[in-house]
Amino acid sequence: MASLPDRPDIDQLKRQAKELLAAYRRGAPHAVERFRNALPAAAGSPHDAIIALGLRLHDAQSCIAREHGFASWSDLKAFIETSRMRESDPAALPPAFLRLAYSGDIAGGSGRARPQAAVRLLAENPHLPQQDPWIACATGDTETVRRHIEADAAWVDRPGGPLELTPLIAVTQSSFLSIPEYRDRLHRTADLLLEAGADPNRTVTKHWAVSAEAPQEQWRVSALHGVAGVNFDPDLTRRLLAAGADPNDGESLYHSLDNPICTPLLLEAGAVVGGTNALFRCLDFDDIGTFRLLLSHADGAEDLQGGRLLLWAIRRRRSTAHIEALLEAGADPATRTKDGVSASVQALRYGLPEIAAILEREGSTTALEDEDLFVAACARNDADAARRIRERRPDLPAALGETRLRMLPELAAAGCAGPVILMTDLGWPIDIRGGDWAASALNQAVFRGDAALARHLLMRGASWTEEHGYGDNVRGTLGWASINRPVEDGDWVGCAQALVEHGMPSAERDPDHPECVLVDGERCRFSEEVSAFLLGHEREISVS
Repeated sequence: MASLPDRPDIDQLKRQAKELLAAYRRGAPHAVERFRNALPAAAGSPHDAIIALGLRLHDAQSCIAREHGFASWSDLKAFIETSRMRESDPAALPPAFLRLAYSGDIAGGSGRARPQAAVRLLAENPHLPQQDPWIACATGDTETVRRHIEADAAWVDRPGGPLELTPLIAVTQSSFLSIPEYRDRLHRTADLLLEAGADPNRTVTKHWAVSAEAPQEQWRVSALHGVAGVNFDPDLTRRLLAAGADPNDGESLYHSLDNPICTPLLLEAGAVVGGTNALFRCLDFDDIGTFRLLLSHADGAEDLQGGRLLLWAIRRRRSTAHIEALLEAGADPATRTKDGVSASVQALRYGLPEIAAILEREGSTTALEDEDLFVAACARNDADAARRIRERRPDLPAALGETRLRMLPELAAAGCAGPVILMTDLGWPIDIRGGDWAASALNQAVFRGDAALARHLLMRGASWTEEHGYGDNVRGTLGWASINRPVEDGDWVGCAQALVEHGMPSAERDPDHPECVLVDGERCRFSEEVSAFLLGHEREISVS
């Protein structure tokens, strides 16, 4: 592992990443070897295969970060920015450390926790836990926590510190639980707090907003939510439940489904499925085992919410096994959407003929008009069938109602690029909005980092100015998605390139906010690699 200098300079590391990328694009063996040794996507591959990957600036930055022992460029950057506070503002170091150790919804903001950066910062500042009890809770410094309990017994249940957490919540929400060498320490600290009388059901209020324009929402944070729904720690989940933690805290069951290792423990402890969104959340994942487990704890057809769950399973394009499990649990196959569309026709609109056949067999009606036949053909990417229908109905797709037209952004949101391309080739209105957040197909494609689909939509007349339901446009979608990476292999640099090529202005530096850039006069924040492209850095590399 390469060592950082005593005073690391992020700008110097950026220059190193650009130099590495330029050397790679020239085919320099030493550059290719560095990618092979550090970048998972290139590991073990021969020279020509690594060249064929077409690596970009964010890959070079990731390579630099990994060579220095960080999982990502963002972690490396966060570590450098925070560690420099020791010199400029030592008092700001503890709260900055906590912002690395906790996710944005706990620390304030929208970013993820940066445990690797926090661990490296702690190694350079080992005195922090002894000086700050909240950092002691975050890192599992049991002796420091013990001293604070002995000095003030009521402290165990009192919210405090920069993040206004109770000590037990500070332990269970800490991202240090994801680091093996700290897990046992944090477990011992949690045990100590519980033995000292910490209430496992004490909660604190946090606020959250999806954007600056959206109103803030309140939610209650519990210790159980931290271990079962954030850090997915079954051992500590068992301890909290044994200590009396309420599995029906309104958050733990829902969030546990992101990685359902703790979900069975919550259900065994009495977590109630009915009246929650747990079944709906489970359908966001292709996990039939956990879905069946939840259904076994549901209270019959009443918890299936009048057929809404069946329609949601179709919308989330879940398997035939999911549909059959719902029908066995009592879901009504004859259910209809609020627009009066049967479940089987809705399945055809989503390009799921196998599911439509199951529902029709169980009693769902499938009387199809030309409009539905056309949508169904497009949704299953059957260009020949769609064009045959249009030969006898040349008014399609213009004559489709808004409900049917919304299938374009719905399918874009589901990652169905083939059907979306066919629809737009057949003249579908490009800016129709739909999906969970009333967004156009271009917004949905950029959200997923699907650069090829974004480019196709732009060539068909889509615009970066298309707005979505949160009051922003595609530029804002690019910013949020490039930072939060909702899809594992998304190409947001490619999306940025397509948007700039089709009219979105490039960026200028924001002199007042170095972490932001100005696009069309608006302050925006993107991932490091997207900002670099919009500022012209990667284009400079491309022509050098």
